[in-house]
Amino acid sequence: MSDIALLLHLIGAIVWLGGMAFVLFALRPAAFATLEPPLRPRMLLAALENFFPLVWGSIVLLLASGALMFARAGAAAPHGWHAMLGVGIVMTAIFGHIHFGPFRHARRAALAEDWPGLGRALQRIHQRVQLNFALGWVAIACVLFWR
Repeated sequence: MSDIALLLHLIGAIVWLGGMAFVLFALRPAAFATLEPPLRPRMLLAALENFFPLVWGSIVLLLASGALMFARAGAAAPHGWHAMLGVGIVMTAIFGHIHFGPFRHARRAALAEDWPGLGRALQRIHQRVQLNFALGWVAIACVLFWR
């Protein structure tokens, strides 16, 4: 059971972190290089609308599989696991803020065809995704180096 929990945990982490890497380092730069407003923000918003349900699924996988592994390890759980859990909770809170804050504003701005408002909301999302991306690597470092 612990191997399955670890596999599910890795799937959740890879989807979330890999998706953020793709958005930050491939999709967004390509959109800025090739698309003009209002197409650029509309395409970025459409991509996030497809990606965010995957993030919610990843969060469920990470929390459920992490809980299983913690339950199995009990008091012997390494310190890095506890640190990773703390970082993961912060990341989840930041994503919740993104989803229910600037992402909601972005969707409203797109419906109103308020392209500058959509651009501002996407910029706020970008900044928070950068933070979550960095925190994801901190979580991985915690579990690898703090045993």
